[in-house]
Amino acid sequence: MRVMFWPAVFWPHIGGVQTMAAGLMTAMRERGHEFIVVTERGSQGLPSEDEYEGIAVFRFPFASVLRDADQLMEVRREVIRLKREFAADLLHTAAVSASDFFNLTTKAAHPAPWLVSLLGAWPNGFRSLVRYTLTSADWVVGCSQAILQRGLELAPQISSCSSVIYNAQKPCATRPRPLKLDPPVLLYLGRLSREKGVDRAIAAFAALAKRFPRIRLVIAGDGPERDALEQRTVGLGLEEAVQFLGWVSPEEVPGLICEASVVILPSREDAFPLVGLEAALMERPVVATKCGGIPEMIVDRETGLLIEKASDGDLAEAVRSLIERPDDARRMGRAARRRALRLFGFEKHVEAYDELYKALVSSGRMKDGCRRAP
Repeated sequence: MRVMFWPAVFWPHIGGVQTMAAGLMTAMRERGHEFIVVTERGSQGLPSEDEYEGIAVFRFPFASVLRDADQLMEVRREVIRLKREFAADLLHTAAVSASDFFNLTTKAAHPAPWLVSLLGAWPNGFRSLVRYTLTSADWVVGCSQAILQRGLELAPQISSCSSVIYNAQKPCATRPRPLKLDPPVLLYLGRLSREKGVDRAIAAFAALAKRFPRIRLVIAGDGPERDALEQRTVGLGLEEAVQFLGWVSPEEVPGLICEASVVILPSREDAFPLVGLEAALMERPVVATKCGGIPEMIVDRETGLLIEKASDGDLAEAVRSLIERPDDARRMGRAARRRALRLFGFEKHVEAYDELYKALVSSGRMKDGCRRAP
């Protein structure tokens, strides 16, 4: 099967969505599917044509040409040419974005069933475009029930042509190491942006540092909030206790998690963050906010602790309880790994997409068949 894979952003941009998308695509290729990638070029001066693990990658300046009619039409012509040349059996959009405009307006170039995966939230200014995307797709997958419900609220008519396929993480060769809490090490791993709530993690850490003088906070990742967060840390006098690692490679993540006592997810909004699964596989308890799909991943007081997303104090209190009750922290970590392996296995995730790919293509589904399950 020939698949045009259309992620909102792709390698070398690294984040949870990019890691999941790349892992799914390479696993599906091993099952005999042929891929090309169409994605946003961004502002890093990346080449317009590239490859990833032997898969052709085509980058377009989708976002930057939206206000220039001449350039917009040129990009649209290039997309049409690529669609006709590749002649995909299936189009798979991974995360909705402004680039969907170019797919929507070139559908006639080479009609094929269209699968849309909702892997995260979208800005309010995109609501009309997202609604049009969802209602034009042949099938919509949510990476959690919460994010699919958000799509259903925007486009209720997709209820008969939608499903949930949870994000998944492939277990690595690194085995979990014993959990240590002396000294306590907290880890945040992810994008440094407002919706991720890292500022709240720093505020909670300031309170914890007064109680546990040797406590440390490791912040791994990069993003638009990094400078402000570093300045905030200095302003609180925490620069010796907080370490900003910047971007880390996926290969480094398991070892980094094994150095942590508690992994924190202080998000204001999130769909189904992979770092929660990565922590679970390394038997680390997670303290996270009740938002998006996080409660579908973490069972409160069984595999981690969930807090109200508006409370820095609750975040600090939850971390404190795990530090002072190491047996509970270890029990939750072990339970988290068992649950992750049982419910969020990578092979289960790939199999679900493989079956959906085949069902959509074999039925020749186009938009007029949206009311029938494939």
